[in-house]
Amino acid sequence: MGKKILVVDDDELVLIAIQELLTPLGFSVTALASGAEALEKVTQNQFDLLILDVSMPEMTGFEVCQRVRQLESYAEVPVLMLTARSGEEDRQRGIEAGANLYLPKPISPKRLISLVGEALK
Repeated sequence: MGKKILVVDDDELVLIAIQELLTPLGFSVTALASGAEALEKVTQNQFDLLILDVSMPEMTGFEVCQRVRQLESYAEVPVLMLTARSGEEDRQRGIEAGANLYLPKPISPKRLISLVGEALK
């Protein structure tokens, strides 16, 4: 089995698109719709990469990232923030929360594949 990727986004179409894009490349993709589900899942499984949406109800991607970074087993796991919020202030907040990359939507499939490959090297 390939590298394990957790994708968290409240937009079901985004989850489906990323899953359809990465699964044929050999990645094992787990797609969840909320930050609370993600926090529960990371305590049960070890993922190689997290892709988080910023704007989600109840818990933002920033909050999920901060909490995940507090887990010893996730201190070095790459986190990619994928969001429609592309302002410099939001990008800075993502980096401060512990994200490795902050990407504005929409993102091209080729770019996402390239960044996932780089993050998992």
